[in-house]
Amino acid sequence: MKASDIMTREVVAVAPDTPVREVAKLMVDERISGVPVMDHGKLVGILSENDLARRVELDTDKTRSSWLQFFTSEDTILTEYVHARGQVAGDVMTTKVVTVTRDTPIKDIAEILETRHIKRVPVVDGGQVVGIVSRANLIQALAAIASPSTEPMQADDASIRDVILAEIQKVVWPSPIMNTVTVNNGIVHLWGYVGSDNERRAVRIAAERAPGVKEVRDHRSDFIRSS
Repeated sequence: MKASDIMTREVVAVAPDTPVREVAKLMVDERISGVPVMDHGKLVGILSENDLARRVELDTDKTRSSWLQFFTSEDTILTEYVHARGQVAGDVMTTKVVTVTRDTPIKDIAEILETRHIKRVPVVDGGQVVGIVSRANLIQALAAIASPSTEPMQADDASIRDVILAEIQKVVWPSPIMNTVTVNNGIVHLWGYVGSDNERRAVRIAAERAPGVKEVRDHRSDFIRSS
């Protein structure tokens, strides 16, 4: 899947001279957590909940003791002052906007949202904003994926076991793996020892995801390390 498959196409945007209070009301009315700021069709910034969280009207603007302020750069102090007291979107918006294209894979978008600590990213085509992909869109895409068929796929036991072992090997485990996998008539049996609850869950999930599996039975014991 890519951005064009999940993006919100009806983009709610504001102009740089839109009053901050109007932007806040718009976000509440539209039930959105951020809006692009457009100037004559060009994306110039984005205004999010984070940009409006520190406001002098709410008495949430940042304050520092005199000695701590001494160690804070003048540019940081001025930026915080503008964000807390700016009256229009252009003064408060974030100007360094990360964008994607229609063809950007959603895997890459998820990586951007996570590493940049942002909740949404505009989709740009030919310099024009054609959509928005938010974390909510990713969750909606997950919910829309068709559930697996309740009828198990037909696969021989040896093939099922090979798939499970290959899936387990994809993960770098935090402790030595001592898992033996046997398959009988589509029923997977897990034997051996596990070093943690996460290891137990991960191997079980790897087994459950294999095509043709009817049931997973976990017979493993906790691995006790000698001191």
